[in-house]
Amino acid sequence: MGHHSTWTWQELLVLLGGLWLWGGSAQPTPLGPTRSPAPQLKFRLAGYPRKHNEGRIEVFYNDEWGTICDDDFTLANAHVLCRHLGFVAATGWAHSAKYGKGIGRIWLDNVNCAGGEKSIGDCKHRGWGNSDCSHEEDAGVICKDERIPGFKDSNVIEGILGLAGNRVPSKPGVTPALQTEQSHVEEVRLRPVVSGARRRLPVTEGIVEVRYKDGWAQICDEGWDTKNSRVICGMMGFPAEKKVNRNFYKRLKRAARMKGRSPRLGSRLFAERQQLNYRLHSVSCTGTEVHLSMCTFQFYQGNTSTACGAGMPAVVSCLPGPLFTSGSTHKKKQRQQQQGQLRIRLKGGAKAGEGRVEVLKSNEWGTVCDDRWNLLSASVVCRELGFGSAKEALTGARMGQGTGPIHLNEVQCLGTEKSLWSCPFKNITQEDCKHTEDAAVRCNIPYMGYENLETWYWDASNVTEMVLSGVKCAGHEMSLSHCQHHGSSLSCRNTGTRFAAGVICSETASDLLLHAPLVQETAYIEDRPLHMLYCAAEENCLSSSARLANWPYGHRRLLRFSSQIHNNGRADFRPKAGRHSWVWHECHRHYHSMDIFTHYDILTPNGTKVAEGHKASFCLEDTECEEDVAKRYECANFGEQGITVGCWDLYRHDIDCQWIDITDVKPGNYILQVVINPNFEVAESDFTNNAMKCNCKYDGHRIWVHSCHIGDALSEEASKRFEQYPGQLNNQIL
Repeated sequence: MGHHSTWTWQELLVLLGGLWLWGGSAQPTPLGPTRSPAPQLKFRLAGYPRKHNEGRIEVFYNDEWGTICDDDFTLANAHVLCRHLGFVAATGWAHSAKYGKGIGRIWLDNVNCAGGEKSIGDCKHRGWGNSDCSHEEDAGVICKDERIPGFKDSNVIEGILGLAGNRVPSKPGVTPALQTEQSHVEEVRLRPVVSGARRRLPVTEGIVEVRYKDGWAQICDEGWDTKNSRVICGMMGFPAEKKVNRNFYKRLKRAARMKGRSPRLGSRLFAERQQLNYRLHSVSCTGTEVHLSMCTFQFYQGNTSTACGAGMPAVVSCLPGPLFTSGSTHKKKQRQQQQGQLRIRLKGGAKAGEGRVEVLKSNEWGTVCDDRWNLLSASVVCRELGFGSAKEALTGARMGQGTGPIHLNEVQCLGTEKSLWSCPFKNITQEDCKHTEDAAVRCNIPYMGYENLETWYWDASNVTEMVLSGVKCAGHEMSLSHCQHHGSSLSCRNTGTRFAAGVICSETASDLLLHAPLVQETAYIEDRPLHMLYCAAEENCLSSSARLANWPYGHRRLLRFSSQIHNNGRADFRPKAGRHSWVWHECHRHYHSMDIFTHYDILTPNGTKVAEGHKASFCLEDTECEEDVAKRYECANFGEQGITVGCWDLYRHDIDCQWIDITDVKPGNYILQVVINPNFEVAESDFTNNAMKCNCKYDGHRIWVHSCHIGDALSEEASKRFEQYPGQLNNQIL
């Protein structure tokens, strides 16, 4: 009470004399919005998952940790806060509690810094503790990974955070200082012990070690159980754990004590004969955590030379998923067949283990709504697909928007389920969700060493030898060496540097998708006179037999339809060639920005092509866009061409070349197939949804087009019922 009265008296002095009295760590709320609160503010980064230089920003003020609201937040604010944390500057900031919701007070709101302030308290704001925000608006920062010289490191990963960012209650016998130390449990590894395992990747068994200072330390296995092992395996990219032969490692421990004097064991082991350095003990996980730092544990204090007397280093053995299992071709084929029976898949990701979550229901693939989507549910997905636990549970269609139905909503997994379908969920209604809310995941995957196999040369003069040629990838391979290639028979071994390949990498890409129902609704036949087709013939939009026709008399029979091509990706779709190289076509009086934008084919049920057409990209533009998305591209006046994310380009059925010439096609049952971006001229995040197929029945006079769908939208069983020959399910290399 006396302490409280003291500060009330100080506030009274402020009101009377306009004096600001600051002292101690607890301060009154200032009356002005721009006054510095106190010189002894503390800052930290929190939340999970994150790296050491990013996270939810938390400030210690008035003896209490709290957060900052994202209202009016700017990069200038982030610069000031990152300098508080010991980093030279900020590279970005995050809104809407990207790193999880904090707890306690929201200390600052409507912060407005110029960027050069020495303290966040010097910036304009609403006043300490004055906010109309909830923790769903907690701000985060991404700092440049460069430290201010001489700055004392106080920024550490929170080691005692729950999944939603709530702190786990303090463990008995652990002091606050030690809980601060727990923040250093960030990096974990498996150190293989058997010499054969050292050469084999991925490493599936070994001693669990945590990064400590400049080296690695062990964990005492007293009380260690399978739940702990499950968490470690998940972090390492494995879906499950298996039993370890502890007797073998006990012999190893004895051999280590003998300093390598056992020749039998010494020949089998490469483990260093060093004194063990124990760091953690009493580890207790529930098995659903995505990181060891989220489990409860204790640190050893002082001299650890006699630590873990009754135990030994914790050892874990993991079961790799099908993608990462070595073995015979027959076994791999069996694993691929098992994978094919799954009712869940990832789409739109740039690499293995990430993508939009799609589930199979009633023989049709659909997406999952992101309402209540979290790391527990994401980890169930990752493990079901043969990966480890989830690194991120992504919301807001971060891996692109899906198509078709949204099958699941408000999925609430416990984290122990074998399948996402075993988790409680709500059936979706049309009002609940849109594809802008599609859920996605990033999973932990095992280290396979592929990162060290590929080097990209920007300057061809650096090339010393050619190592691959004839490379054709499907896109899902883990390494270029896994793609089809010429092997040792290089086709350009002695050509010098002239044909050296290179790449430009991007974190985001477009994703084009044809609106299948519109094709079905607009398809019809037109007998068009030859005298109206001279320009179309010049652009090769007619079948080869048209050259033999009696021009300008007669006609060609055309299957016409409209195509509406959406960009559901995360980057605009732009032609590969710049405007300077677009080709002017005098006949149609327009520019072609791509030689071939789409392929149109008529196939027999057994896959024989009986008619074909193509659509050159004479104009890529935003015909219409979703709500709140502005058009960026239009063809008028030699404008920039492309399709903005969230927009679509409409090619109407009455445009030249928007057809297939079926003059020579006989009556029968056929497949209409449309493939977008068939020559891979422009990068996309997902090529597997670029093909659309329809069933066609042609009686020689009329045509019925039905059952139009994206090539991979149905289950294998439904696709087999659809046709005898599956056609081109996608435009990947087959």
